[in-house]
Formats: sequence, structure tokens, C-alpha cells
Amino acid sequence: MSSGESSAFRRRVERAAELRSIRASGSTFQENSELEAAEEKLRQKRAKVGDAAKAEYLVRDAMAQGKFDNLKYAGKPIPGLGEVYDPDWWVKGLLQRENVTGLGPTAILLRTEDAGLDDRLDGQFTETQVRDIITDFNARVVDARRQLQGGPPVITKTRDVDAEVERWRERRAAAAAGAPPPPPQPKLPWWRRIWTGQ
Repeated sequence: MSSGESSAFRRRVERAAELRSIRASGSTFQENSELEAAEEKLRQKRAKVGDAAKAEYLVRDAMAQGKFDNLKYAGKPIPGLGEVYDPDWWVKGLLQRENVTGLGPTAILLRTEDAGLDDRLDGQFTETQVRDIITDFNARVVDARRQLQGGPPVITKTRDVDAEVERWRERRAAAAAGAPPPPPQPKLPWWRRIWTGQ
């Protein structure tokens, strides 16, 4: 329930309680009609107030209650306010919010993959894995160059497999030289060595 609905509901409950008290107190019909006439005057007075004044009052009331404190974009420009209208704005927003990858022109995807390829290779353990990844990457680059589907041109270069394997070895050796030696493994009890076959 919004604040406007809750305040209107509260006024109705208060009015119902007031009418019950009038009936319970044994007031006369004349007193009750005078009260209704005063309320009708108040309603007419409120009806004369313009929408702008009502809106300004509601905004000031909400500010006084602190409802505008700690908003997400307080003191910051609203994102996308001055941009040109894009009919696919909701799709782009969804992709950005959900961090969806793998969609887009092949040329852009290959560029981003090329930028992070060294990190991906550093995570591999064997030379065969590195060679397979580079071979697959080169095949996709060549395939993208052959297809004329439109979009940005494919400027990503293929990589030399042997040179990349050598660079991978150098990076591994540098990482191993800078890393502390692994801690010694504690000797297992005899029953665990028998159980695990060590």
C-alpha cells in the first residue's frame, strides 16, 4: 500500500470512528447535519486546489518524512537520459544487468577473447591443452574471415602455436620462480598409507 492510499484509508477509519462516537454519544440529527455540512465545505475547498499544488504538497510531505533520502542516483546523473532513442534499449539493458556473454558480432567476440587468451592459457596445466586452445582459436578466426555476414571487420590476428607455447612456458617458469615452495606434506599414518596405496 502506498503512502497516499494508507493516508486515505487512515482518514476513512478516523471518520468512521468519529461517526460511531457521534451515534454513541446520542447527538442530534441537527448536530450531525452541521458536521456533514462542514465536511462538505472542506471537500469543496480541497477540490479547488490545483493538481500542481497537490503534487507540491505531496512531494514536500514525502521529503519531510525522509522518503527521498538514500536514493540510488541521488546527486548523480540519471543514466541514459541524454542518449538517442534506441529501440533495443531493453535488450541491451538486460544483457548488461545479467552479464550475458557470447552474444554479438563474431569480430567483437574474437577481439575480447584475444584480449583474455593469455590469462586463459595460464590456467592450463599441459602443453597439449595450450596447443588445442590456440588451434581452436585460430580456426575460428580464419572461419570468421571467410564468412561475409556483415558487421565489423575481423581484424583479430591468428596466433603462432609454437610461439604461444613458448610464451606459456616462460610465464609458468616466472610464476614458479616467484612463488614460494609448496609446504612439505605431512607423513600419513601407516593405516592411511595402506588404505590409499601410498
